Amino acid sequence: MSPSRPKVAPEAGPGPARRWGKGRGDAGRTPLSGAQRALLAASFLITLGSFAVLPYMSVLLHRRLGLGLGAVGFVLAVASLIQFAGGVVAGPVAGRIGLRRAMLLALALRTAGFAAFVPGLGSPALAVGALLLVSAGAALYLPANKAYLVDGASEAARPRLLSASGSAFNAGMALGPPAAAPLVMGSPGALFACVTVLFALVGAGHALLPREGSGGGAGGRSAPAPSVSAGAPLTPPPAPLTPTATPATPAGAPPTAVAPMPGASLPARGGGERRDRVPGGAATAAAPVRDRLTASPGLSPFVVTVLSVYAFMFFQHYLALYAVPRTSAGFYGAVLTGYAALLVVAQPLLAERVAALGYPAAQWWGFGAMAAGMAAIGAGGHAGIAVGAVLLCLGEIVLFLKNDLEALARSTAAPASVFGRQRLAAGIGAFGAAVVGGQLYGAAEAAGSARGFWVAVGLQCLLLPVFLLFRRRTARNPEEPRAAAP
Repeated sequence: MSPSRPKVAPEAGPGPARRWGKGRGDAGRTPLSGAQRALLAASFLITLGSFAVLPYMSVLLHRRLGLGLGAVGFVLAVASLIQFAGGVVAGPVAGRIGLRRAMLLALALRTAGFAAFVPGLGSPALAVGALLLVSAGAALYLPANKAYLVDGASEAARPRLLSASGSAFNAGMALGPPAAAPLVMGSPGALFACVTVLFALVGAGHALLPREGSGGGAGGRSAPAPSVSAGAPLTPPPAPLTPTATPATPAGAPPTAVAPMPGASLPARGGGERRDRVPGGAATAAAPVRDRLTASPGLSPFVVTVLSVYAFMFFQHYLALYAVPRTSAGFYGAVLTGYAALLVVAQPLLAERVAALGYPAAQWWGFGAMAAGMAAIGAGGHAGIAVGAVLLCLGEIVLFLKNDLEALARSTAAPASVFGRQRLAAGIGAFGAAVVGGQLYGAAEAAGSARGFWVAVGLQCLLLPVFLLFRRRTARNPEEPRAAAP
């Protein structure tokens, strides 16, 4: 029998203080490294260049190159599938060749793709090939980008880093389309040439980044050190063992198990964090992480991400069809710009609060905000659409950020592989929303009430957290008899 350990009160130890008190403030005051700042700036420039041309791709393929709308839809669907589902391949590739090299390869693919568009504006086959090349580069880049950004960073710093990354990407998405509007139809060749030069310069900047884990990398780590929570007393190193401290083992007897010494570090399950133990079995700051990992086994971040993106993409795909005839194209553009601006500002401000939410609570808040937003859009008018967009933005912030954080915390895989799987989940959700939404919107219009579409989508958003929490409860039930057994 193993010796019994003295019981420790739940509030003992520095774990809660780190999660709710000084630890959060310290994490917020930690300055970004030079590599992290450079990567965030590059993220903005990459989406600025990409969204200067990609939102207009359907117009270019149809009007400039003469492809039918059915062919245009098929090409864009394949490109989207490569961009999202390719993240599953991107994770292992980045793990094999390294994060920085993966980003360089991805940017080389995208630079070549945008360059091929210049002669491809007179050849549909070349233009389609260029688009698929750009999509492949995007599939490889994003998982490696996020993994490099959090490389060597503590779990407490991850919400701030990932929210800053999201803000950088969304800022580029907001500014790209209006910046390219004067050139996209009149001089598309000049536009693609400018984007090609921009990506070549960004790629050259990535070549100057330090390799991950090299001391000057993204997280600025040099050598692993024991994690010590804020305000916790340092445990003195154990005294060297003397001959009298180790009992002799008889010849031929099996070696006896040696209990870990106080302060010895144990490997963590998720995110590469270290967990330190103190005498009596009390955990340090990593205890809330372990408790969260074991507390909700039924809530798979992959499944929640699929359903989160599925619910959100109804808004993304079909708002234009609903809003433009009822307001104007200018108002619709202003709503999208305001949406992106709100996302850029609000996501970093709410990152710590989102990280502190439990996963079930985040789903109630996120899907609830989306349901309210769909209802507001269904009410119609300028005010309803604007209010609905704000609520959808809040739902996106809560769900998308929390899903990434949970996926990182629960997985033993490398961060690049985790983000690759998250991209696959997003692709599945977006595909489902496109298929279901087209049928649903068509049925609503045939019935003479497009508002019914938003009501139906809002009801789905209300039911999704109920389904997820029921799934969590059924996943827990098989363990309950074992927990009650003596």
